[in-house]
Amino acid sequence: MASVLNEVLSANRDYVASFDKGDLPMPPGRHFAILTCMDARLDPAKYAGLSEGDAHVIRNAGGRASDDAIRSLVISYKLLGTSEWFVIHHTNCGMEFFTNDIMSDLLGSSLKTASLDENACWHDGCEGPGSAEGKYINWLTIKDQAQSVLEDVVRIKSHPLVPANIPVYGYIYDVATGRLVEVPEATAAGKAA
Repeated sequence: MASVLNEVLSANRDYVASFDKGDLPMPPGRHFAILTCMDARLDPAKYAGLSEGDAHVIRNAGGRASDDAIRSLVISYKLLGTSEWFVIHHTNCGMEFFTNDIMSDLLGSSLKTASLDENACWHDGCEGPGSAEGKYINWLTIKDQAQSVLEDVVRIKSHPLVPANIPVYGYIYDVATGRLVEVPEATAAGKAA
């Protein structure tokens, strides 16, 4: 692990050497926010044409409209002036490969990393200790990408802290092509009033 730490710190030194973004304003210059997955294959700056200071990018496992994601979106609007939001999930998402029960069972047997085999079955070394706490978390897994985008857009739009005049667009990023594919039902549900 120390090699990763050293790599990060070295990269940061290089970044600092030519850093010229210290005067960017706090509000995003393009006045929009993206809620997307934490998957390392997604680079919102590239797929959405962003530079530093352009937009807020909120990331979590699956790009789901969790309470914390909605908290961030509301702050983005209320205090920092964003006026359009995107929900962007992606193909081949890890959240499609387990359920709440699978996750809580894996955590119950061990806190060590589990592995996924070629048949999409999870295996755990059962090298405890584990914890039953995983049963109390909704892991917001995904069965169908388009449906999950629609659910998240509807949840955001129906939240009492989200103004009706903010449009919320729904897309799926295709990890094989880099293309953003609209989920028309989600974008329709996310129309500004």
